[in-house]
Amino acid sequence: MSGAVVSSLPVCGSCGAVAAIGARFCEACGTDLPTPAGGQGATPPGEILAAPVPDPAGPVPVPVPEPVPCRECGGVVDADGYCTSCGAKAPRARDHVVEQPQAWVGAVSDRGIRHHRNEDALAVAASEAPGSHAVLVVCDGVSSSEDSDVASLAAARAALDTLAGPRAQGLDTSAGLVAVIGARLEAAADAASRAVAAATSHDHGDSPPSCTFVATVVERGRIVTGSVGDSRAYWLPDAGQARFLTTDDSWAAEQIAVGVPRDQAESGPQAHAITRWLGVDAPDHTPRITTMEVDGPGWLVVCSDGLWNYCSPADELGALVRRIAATVAGEPLATASALVDWANGQGGHDNITVVLARLGADPDSPLPRDQTGSSR
Repeated sequence: MSGAVVSSLPVCGSCGAVAAIGARFCEACGTDLPTPAGGQGATPPGEILAAPVPDPAGPVPVPVPEPVPCRECGGVVDADGYCTSCGAKAPRARDHVVEQPQAWVGAVSDRGIRHHRNEDALAVAASEAPGSHAVLVVCDGVSSSEDSDVASLAAARAALDTLAGPRAQGLDTSAGLVAVIGARLEAAADAASRAVAAATSHDHGDSPPSCTFVATVVERGRIVTGSVGDSRAYWLPDAGQARFLTTDDSWAAEQIAVGVPRDQAESGPQAHAITRWLGVDAPDHTPRITTMEVDGPGWLVVCSDGLWNYCSPADELGALVRRIAATVAGEPLATASALVDWANGQGGHDNITVVLARLGADPDSPLPRDQTGSSR
C-alpha cells in the first residue's frame, strides 16, 4: 500500500493477521481487536499491535509480529496462515478452545474433522463454590449463512456480558429468583441478537449472519435455561431420569411433537432445518425458558449439535457421559474434552462444543457404579 496512512491498521497479536479498518474480531482466529479510544469492548487476550500513523518528520515503521512456527516442520507460517516451508495450514486459535472458569465447570469447543473453521462459540463464568453460581452459553453459527463464525462469537460474548452482571440477591422465594433469572435470559437473548445485527453488513446477501443460542444459569440449586434454535441443555442425574432442558426450534422437533420417532425425525433430509435463530432475518428470538431444581448429584450439559448428532436421547447421553467421566475420575474439563474426542471419533461432521458442570455432589464422593460394581 502506498500513500499516506490516514488511520491505524489493527494487527492481531494472537496470529499476526492484519484486519480491516473498523473490524471488531480477527477473521483468522476470532480474537478481539482493539476498540477505538472512547469505545467499549472486552480486553483482548494477548498483545494487540497497531500500525501507527506516520509522523510528518519521517516514516514510522509498522510493528511486525513475531514469526509463528509451523507445528508440522518448525518452519515459518506466513501471514496467509500457511507454512512457507511445507505448506501446512497452521491451526487457528478458535479451532480448539478450552475454558475452565472453576474446577467444577469445563468447556471445550472444536472445529471437528469435516469443517474448515469453527462456527461454534462458548462463553462461561462460575463462582468458586461448586454448584453455587454459573453462566454457560453456547451459540452455533448457521453454516449456510454469511460470517456465521462472527455471529456466534459476538452473540455468546454479548449474552455472557448480560448474564454475568450483579446476581439476584435477597430473594426469599424460588419463584422470585426464577422470574429474575428468566428476565435476564430474555435480556441476554436480546443483547446477543443486537450483537449479531451489529456484525451484519448493510449489503448482506440472502443469508445474513445467524446463529443458535442456549444459555443456562445455575443459582442456589436451580437451573434456568433459555434457548433459540437447536443447541441444547441436558440434566443427567447420577440416579433417576435424564431429561432435556430445552426444546429444539427445528423441523425435526415438530415431527417428533406429532409422533414421528426421534431417530427417524433426526435422520431425515431436513433434520437440522431450524425454525428460529438469532439474526436480522429472524422471525422471533424470544428464548424458551425452562427451570428445574437440582435434587441430587448429576451433570449439566450444554452443547451444540456436533455432540448430540451422535447421541441425541437424554438417557443415552447420560450413559455416555457417566461412562466417559468414570475414565477421567469425573473431572469436568477432562470429561468435556473426552466427549469432544468421542464425537470426532464418530466422524466429526460438525463443529463440536461441550460445556459441563458437576452439580449436587460432594467433590470427594466417588462416581456412581452399576450393579456389577464397575464404574459406568
